[in-house]
Amino acid sequence: MSTIFWEISKRNIRIHMLRSTLAMLGIIIGVVAIGAMGVLGNSLTQEISSSLSSVGDSVIVTPYAGGGGMGMGGGGGSSADLKLTDQNYQQIKRAVAPNVAIPVYSTSEHMKVGVGSDDIVASIYGIPTDQEKDLLPELEAGDYNNGNSGCLVGSTFAKDHNLKVGSRISIGSDGKYGALRVTGIIKERGMSFDISTDSALVVTKEWFENTYNTIDEYNEVVVKVTSGDTADVKTTIEKQLNRNTKEKTVSVTDSKATLSTIYATFGTVTTFVTAIGGISMVVAGVSIFNIMMMSVNERIKEIGIMRSIGTQKKEVMSMFIYEATIIGVIGSLIGGIFCILAGYAVSALMLGTTKYLFTVSSMTSVVEGVGFGIVICIACGLYPAWQAANLNPIDALRHE
Repeated sequence: MSTIFWEISKRNIRIHMLRSTLAMLGIIIGVVAIGAMGVLGNSLTQEISSSLSSVGDSVIVTPYAGGGGMGMGGGGGSSADLKLTDQNYQQIKRAVAPNVAIPVYSTSEHMKVGVGSDDIVASIYGIPTDQEKDLLPELEAGDYNNGNSGCLVGSTFAKDHNLKVGSRISIGSDGKYGALRVTGIIKERGMSFDISTDSALVVTKEWFENTYNTIDEYNEVVVKVTSGDTADVKTTIEKQLNRNTKEKTVSVTDSKATLSTIYATFGTVTTFVTAIGGISMVVAGVSIFNIMMMSVNERIKEIGIMRSIGTQKKEVMSMFIYEATIIGVIGSLIGGIFCILAGYAVSALMLGTTKYLFTVSSMTSVVEGVGFGIVICIACGLYPAWQAANLNPIDALRHE
């Protein structure tokens, strides 16, 4: 018997094809809006997670510049003017043992990357030679520094200026600090909390001290946490170096905690934009509700005839639920296909990559969009179906 009502439902959709198609279109738009935004949010989160995965085990210590610019036991000034002393470094080193503490010099400098080239300005980091492997990612080419005449360059810097292993770079205006030979190219690192090497140079600690006449006055100390938790290491450093609560010495950043905050923020943004997409689905649901109510009103006499020959209420109700289900399933499945295409386009345009499109989290967003579309359609068809099933057969037969 249910087969008959299924066929009647399909017949009614065919008879009112334009109306049904417009309802499906609303569902398609809603599914695409929800799914595509979910795919974009998940892809963005995974992209950032991949970029920052190598720095999630770091604690970064910098001179304290808060409290109205007071820090390091002296007067006001910007954080760029403040340094960590060797005494500070030794305290940090002892406090975090057996984890590795790496002192880092940094500055910006004019340089030329080829004969006749224009001056450019880039960051230069000075790192102890024996700790380069602890702090830097793998090299794309070449080898780490083994002398004061060499340097490492970031992959972006090398690509932008056509540098290879063996290329020479003149440091300072008119090459006043001499030239360095590229010994290695650092693998692309992306976003980081400690040092950003992609568009920078890395030199030896000795070369930096000799060139800029600075000794044991570091811009930051990076702790690579291999033993214990980053939060515990952060607390230990603060207890050791910030004993004077009125005048702190250092600022300590826990990269793992920062990552958690970033992920939570992107999760909130993804939920928000997906909710905006859900509004279009609700509008589509209202359209389905309106169509089903129109269908009931147009077929009151037909319903009366069916009820008078013994058709049960649940059978009449099922007929209208079938209609809403057919519209919802077809519209949602088509929307799911377009959602994948839209997710591909949005990811390619905004992230420059589609490698996160077919991951579990991204596909879950598509499935959720399709499922939500089907549920909304069925839910919006329940009341019209109930109303049709509860019509008085005699009143329905008299209806004009």
